[in-house]
Amino acid sequence: MSDGKKVTFVTGGASGIGKAVCFELSSKGESLIIADIDESKGVDTCKEILSNGGEAIFQKVDVRKRNEIRHAADTGLKEFGKITGLVNCAGLVTMTSLDELTEEEWDLVVDVNLKGTWLTTQEVSRDIAAAGGGAVVNISTVEAEVVVSSKGYCQVHYNASKGGVKMLTKALSVELAKKSIRVNAVAPGPIATDFVSLEGITAPETLEDLKTRLLIPRVGLPEDVAKAVRFLLSEEASWITGIHLPVDGGWLTR
Repeated sequence: MSDGKKVTFVTGGASGIGKAVCFELSSKGESLIIADIDESKGVDTCKEILSNGGEAIFQKVDVRKRNEIRHAADTGLKEFGKITGLVNCAGLVTMTSLDELTEEEWDLVVDVNLKGTWLTTQEVSRDIAAAGGGAVVNISTVEAEVVVSSKGYCQVHYNASKGGVKMLTKALSVELAKKSIRVNAVAPGPIATDFVSLEGITAPETLEDLKTRLLIPRVGLPEDVAKAVRFLLSEEASWITGIHLPVDGGWLTR
């Protein structure tokens, strides 16, 4: 691997938006450390990238556990020699109303979405700094800005966690500027993945409902988000930091 090649650590890289990010970055010649709790899908994603001529390793990681993050980063350093970028894509939601929400569900969602972003950035930013600087991109959501009601209720734990990611991104951009690390977030709108229900979000009746908010009349694709992530990691975005970029088909405009 040449010294100029970028190496990016991607959490949640086994499926959905994270997988699309891995494919997009690999297509531009970046080497990847794919970290995910789903070992089976993660290994498959890694194999697919390798079969297409890319460079990648998979590491099973629970982003709530510092030792697993550190082990994955150290393994990546041994394989590729450096880490120049980080994408915090690991996340989840449980479809539970306020009245039914348990402390265990609250802790799970907030710990994965918010604490996991902080822990991974704290660990991997040290490696990025050692490489001379780079960039971090966090995956947030339009639901960090507005409440979207689903089946008559929203998911307060999810909104709270992703709102936290938005402000964490701003704070990290300040703290890590002195280490030549830019930190931004991408906020997807409705995206066709199985994060909640792929069948539901792509159903004709759902699309008709979404069109009342979307200015671009289609559901977003993981690739739409991945291209924005790639841009924010790139030198083309070298004067951009601390932003929360909607990739939402105009959802937040109305």
